[in-house]
Amino acid sequence: MLRVLIVDDHPVVREGLRGMLLAEPDIEVVGEAGSADEAVVVARRLRPDVILMDLRMPGGDGIGAIGRLEAGPRVIVLTTYQDEAEIQRALAAGAAGYLLKDVSRPELAAAVRDAARGRTVLAPSVAARPAAPSAGRQAGRPVGPALSGREREVLELVAEGLTNAEIGRRLYIGEATVKTHLLRVFGKLGVSDRTSAVLAALDLGLVRRRT
Repeated sequence: MLRVLIVDDHPVVREGLRGMLLAEPDIEVVGEAGSADEAVVVARRLRPDVILMDLRMPGGDGIGAIGRLEAGPRVIVLTTYQDEAEIQRALAAGAAGYLLKDVSRPELAAAVRDAARGRTVLAPSVAARPAAPSAGRQAGRPVGPALSGREREVLELVAEGLTNAEIGRRLYIGEATVKTHLLRVFGKLGVSDRTSAVLAALDLGLVRRRT
């Protein structure tokens, strides 16, 4: 059973999300929290596999809570906001996904399962965003977003087929740090998985094509 914690300051929203997941045979809602502070305490006690985290709550936002959580649970931000800065901030903080509250029951259940498997889950409207919406073109090819040196290194190694653990050993960084870099890359490229990130980066000339 996948253990889920629901965090939202509106009881009716928590009740609705619980009801959406109730019929899933492999998903169990083990607890609820109404604030970021409460989420940290409850997560430490219940140790869920996945946390559905509201973005904006009184007393502190969900993104701030992500950084205070102990390693283990995968956090999916569930919100009504599609602001680009908020999306980037959530992914940079380590969120495993970014969904909107109009998500359907099958989509929500699938997202919980995917997040628990280590995949990044994004709302279709978020994933469909262009990698560089404000960029023009240079020499007939798209101009991609700016990746840091470390993000580029990680992406190059992903393109070689290395796992996160192998990348961590190659770069002398922790596997969690590799995941953080990848989430930032996903956010910048507007993709939701490793394969799409490599394909987008190749198309934009952000990584080298290997012969």
